Amino acid sequence: MISKLLIANRGEIACRIIRTAKRMGISTVAVYSDADRKAMHVLAADEAVHIGASAPNESYLLGGKMIDAALATGVDAIHPGYGFLSENPDFVQAVEAEGLTFIGPSAAAIRAMGLKDAAKAKMETAGVPVVPGYHGENQDDDFLKDKATEIGFPVLIKAVAGGGGKGMRKVEAETAFADALVSCRSEAKSSFGDERVLIEKYIEKPRHIEVQVFGDSHGNIVHLFERDCSLQRRHQKVIEEAPAPGMTAEVRKVMTEAAVRAARAIGYENAGTIEFIADVSSGLRTDGFWFMEMNTRLQVEHPVTEMVTGLDLVEWQIRVARGDALPLAQEQIVLSGHAVEARLYAEDPAKEFLPATGTFDALDFPPDLRIDTGVKTGDTISPFYDPMAAKMIAHGATRGEALDRLRYGLEETRIIGATTNRSFLIRLLSLEPVAVGELDTGLIARYQADLTSPRGMQPIHYLIAALVEANRFRNLQSDDPFERIGSFDLWGERIEHFDFATGTQDHNSERIAVRLVRGDGGAVEAWLADNRMSFDAAKIEADYGALYADNQRTVFRYMALPDVIAIHDGTDLQEIRRAALLEAFEGDLLGDDRIAAPMHGLIRRVNARSGDRVSKGQSLIVVEAMKMEHMLTAPRDAVIAEILAVEGDQVAEGALL
Repeated sequence: MISKLLIANRGEIACRIIRTAKRMGISTVAVYSDADRKAMHVLAADEAVHIGASAPNESYLLGGKMIDAALATGVDAIHPGYGFLSENPDFVQAVEAEGLTFIGPSAAAIRAMGLKDAAKAKMETAGVPVVPGYHGENQDDDFLKDKATEIGFPVLIKAVAGGGGKGMRKVEAETAFADALVSCRSEAKSSFGDERVLIEKYIEKPRHIEVQVFGDSHGNIVHLFERDCSLQRRHQKVIEEAPAPGMTAEVRKVMTEAAVRAARAIGYENAGTIEFIADVSSGLRTDGFWFMEMNTRLQVEHPVTEMVTGLDLVEWQIRVARGDALPLAQEQIVLSGHAVEARLYAEDPAKEFLPATGTFDALDFPPDLRIDTGVKTGDTISPFYDPMAAKMIAHGATRGEALDRLRYGLEETRIIGATTNRSFLIRLLSLEPVAVGELDTGLIARYQADLTSPRGMQPIHYLIAALVEANRFRNLQSDDPFERIGSFDLWGERIEHFDFATGTQDHNSERIAVRLVRGDGGAVEAWLADNRMSFDAAKIEADYGALYADNQRTVFRYMALPDVIAIHDGTDLQEIRRAALLEAFEGDLLGDDRIAAPMHGLIRRVNARSGDRVSKGQSLIVVEAMKMEHMLTAPRDAVIAEILAVEGDQVAEGALL
């Protein structure tokens, strides 16, 4: 019996497990680090236990602290989610030694599939197709080179204990093998503490297709069909879908039967995934796929399987862990429709997908998608953990319908204040090869320049910002008609002037002056230098607006923040700074002798020292806030008496610097 459950994880997967546990009448206990004190999963659980500092090796990777928290709160079982301790067999044994139930496979099963070479040897014995290669113990350089030559170039050198794309090198020719081997071993040792490698034939046009399997303690093993995870960047999944595009009944039968054999070979219980690599240079074939590895846990992409089967995989995990038989037999599991999942990351695709910390000033998802998330408006992406903000999942009767719903949902998602890969995902889903299902693991790399190139500010964005500014002081709910219409002129056109600044981190940003002329009937004319734009009408509401010209409508959403106007145009997010705020930086915030922080932020650079003689306009301090750098300059010629700012300090708005 499981009546109380501890989730040894954080973020969206912790929230997702809590939802199912509560529906099943099971009490939940969350754990949290210093960085997660106010996290969504902490608030969602019935109880929460602090387990340590923010760094994972001081909190979420400490199995002993998890078990202590479990014993202190009187739980019956621990669910590891994915990542962290989920595939640590020593943790499984420690949990069971305390009389607690581990919701997942046995330690023996995890060990059996934990090392790629041993796992592939076992799969060969079980009759599961394995990629041609060498998975033995001999690690002599010349021997491995000979094996690579025997297999035939190109080959892939892979760390035995690898994962996540680390310790992996493609080698095109024999002359490059030695250097690649040294590099691969070095990365494997630093990442996994194990420099052993294996050699595999490199598949020129690979697709990543995996099969969800489930086993129970009564000897039953079933599959829940396949997922395609071929859309990857640097071996990290970006888009996942079920079923796999182009899958035939014949190939599905052979592949799922191989997956069930693999699970049965190790007496597998609970949720697991058998991952295959398929050569699609001639389409999907019964003899064109091979075993890669087994993930002995719940997968990040499990929601697409849930959407096409109508099943709750976490519920199945809990039932199997408490000794129940699988709820359904194989013939009772039915595939319905198509589901696609996109991983929304706080990262900057234009900067090689670097993780981007920041605060979500707005995070609004459309109501007609499934959203698995662990963050909300006001939350900050921590630098300590994976930057995934949410998983967005769409289901449709057909693949095309599911793709359209997901793309539209991404376009309707409003994200302000933190950099994400939303625009990249929209562009990716709009590619013709994706639309027609011609997928392979190298597709994103081939199109990366088009998918990640930043789209610059356009004149229309400054026009929208001016309209937003003009609308700021209107009270749309007022009974007073003058408050509702804002500024006006008794005769002729109404002319308004606004100043903005280009860029977000250019300390010598240019001013952009916008002259807004509004005539009769709502017509709008705007001037940016010599650039003229005219529209038949403009409509601005509390957080969205529309421009009309030549029977065309341009719709946008916006959010007016203290220092920027964030404009969401359906694909990209543009942030336009108010020049008035920059003038405050350069002016007299606390009198000519004192300069204060204009907002909460991080002291990025201090460019002056006590005793320095400075000139008016000279850069003194750079403050970073909301992913932008703001320069504070000398308001007049002067001598610096004292610098109170220290690089790296967080400062509050108004703090004397």
